[in-house]
Amino acid sequence: MDSNYLIAPAKYNITDEITKFDSDKIALIWKDNHNERTWTYHELLVNARKFANVLTKQGIQKGDHVIVMTPRLLETYAIYMGLWMVGAVIIPASELLKAHDLAYRIDHAGVKGIITYKGMTEEFEKIEHTPSVKTRILIEEEKVGWLDYSRLMSLAPNDFTPIETSRDDACLLAFTSGTTGNPKGVVHVHGWGYAHIRIAADHWLDIRETDTVWATAGPGWQKWVWSPFLSILGKGATGFIYGARFNPEHQLRLLDSEKIDVLCCTPTEYRLMAKVPGLDKYQLTHLRSAVSAGEPLNREVISVFQNQFGVKVRDGYGQTESTLLIGTLTDTEIRPGSMGKPIMPEYMAIIDADGNPVKQGEIGDVAVKKDFPALFKTYYKEPERLAKAIRGEYFITGDRALFDANNYYWFQGRSDDIIISSGYTIGPFEVEDALTHHESVKEVAVVASPDEIRGTVVKAFIVLKEGYAASDSLIRELQSFTKERTAPYKYPRRIEFVSSLPKTDSGKIRRVELRNQEFSLTK
Repeated sequence: MDSNYLIAPAKYNITDEITKFDSDKIALIWKDNHNERTWTYHELLVNARKFANVLTKQGIQKGDHVIVMTPRLLETYAIYMGLWMVGAVIIPASELLKAHDLAYRIDHAGVKGIITYKGMTEEFEKIEHTPSVKTRILIEEEKVGWLDYSRLMSLAPNDFTPIETSRDDACLLAFTSGTTGNPKGVVHVHGWGYAHIRIAADHWLDIRETDTVWATAGPGWQKWVWSPFLSILGKGATGFIYGARFNPEHQLRLLDSEKIDVLCCTPTEYRLMAKVPGLDKYQLTHLRSAVSAGEPLNREVISVFQNQFGVKVRDGYGQTESTLLIGTLTDTEIRPGSMGKPIMPEYMAIIDADGNPVKQGEIGDVAVKKDFPALFKTYYKEPERLAKAIRGEYFITGDRALFDANNYYWFQGRSDDIIISSGYTIGPFEVEDALTHHESVKEVAVVASPDEIRGTVVKAFIVLKEGYAASDSLIRELQSFTKERTAPYKYPRRIEFVSSLPKTDSGKIRRVELRNQEFSLTK
């Protein structure tokens, strides 16, 4: 692949990829268990332009930071497009975030606007001091202190001339968990989106304009921008959106009834679908491209889909800081257990501590060259964090791997302590911080623990204070306590009470020793 193919025109806006498909073709199909709505590409663009006018009237300008916390809605697509049409920078926010998570983002980024959905205002309203916020917009609910989305849209003109942006202008500020301290703000520019579509949509998802595509990631996560939004609409395909809770049997039925051509979902979803009794009831005859991302996929799951449906589920690897970096493409042989091959091998390497490529079979750090067109620009207001992640001419992803004679990469683990569970990235520090506030906890260390369904889960090793005894009821209490103070998906599904924690001579907890202990139990 010619790297020049990935470089956007100097004057460029991500929405340019979608506006060229303006027509009566169906862009989006939304369903839940009772209702169905569709938008054509023309209807999507009309709603995006109307929302751009709403934003302009509210004083949102080029470069302003706006938090968007919305579920899987048709409106979410128009909101993102409208924000980019005015040159704003979007901060995606999951509805699972708590007040302190949101307060940090608002303060750190000087957020000027908040856009959310009915039932999702509570955590925002717990934040006492938000001087930078000038506008708050609420969808499908009227509430004091919030502007009504429907009313604003009913008054907005249909036409809007997008603000001129360049490929180097910021468009996205995605926060990602770290092992210590606060989340990192990952800055992406418009040119990143141009490169992403040409890498992920073309060469991994293999989306064609005639396809109906179901990418299950929810808004609030970088993966939603990757696949359900940019990859589908940037190719002029039709996106299928399911607005209800995941159910493996129902997901299989929908794959048949909606005639899905391309599927992108998490390893956890594939694992649960593979365990559904009576798989021969489902045909999946339209499904020709199926991909998985977020964590390594089990060999057994790959075999089930291959044997039952003749579908190759292909792994992919990327980061919030980039796009798809490594994966199994449609014309690449699947090597179960492998991450696949580098999509752009000229930009990828496995390197040693000195920044030199390692030899075949040697474990090293997965790294991507700094000039990769789909690499992020910086960590917002934290250049020192970026400097720590640079080694010579490479950005270090934080993962360890080795490569074989055919240049397949094989994941060996995290070089830090980040936990990836069901596709969620979880920093142990956040969970430890929550648990240490409980009156019974003296010390705690949190690590990844292997799990058949979720890949890994959060496990907490806890040293209790004197006067407290280990019990199942205390485990449940600690789990509920954590859910109240962090996003619920971060709570420790497993807790083990111990008399002490392994530490270095300087007193630092050796999480690596606990993690190795957990993984050795499965061997």
